[in-house]
Amino acid sequence: MSDVSRQMMMYDAQKKSIVLAFLLWFFLGYLGAHRFYAGKTVTAIVQLMLSLIGGGLAFAGVGFVFIGLVGIWLFVDLFLLPGMIRRYNLSLAGRLG
Repeated sequence: MSDVSRQMMMYDAQKKSIVLAFLLWFFLGYLGAHRFYAGKTVTAIVQLMLSLIGGGLAFAGVGFVFIGLVGIWLFVDLFLLPGMIRRYNLSLAGRLG
């Protein structure tokens, strides 16, 4: 097997799918799942923590501020997600090639 075809196989095996990223955003976005998938671990942890803190403090009424912030962030991520996945895949191609 040539080195180029091996690199292509490695890229195909490791590249991220925009469809899966949007599914994660839709169903588990409030937990930062789409950001974990896109390799944005730090911001994914922040999003997860905001959601957990917001959920925990919702009974006191204060948590809704955190939940609202996560909601706004998710709306913005709707437009940023294709670029995140594209940058991840380009970075992967650069590392493999």
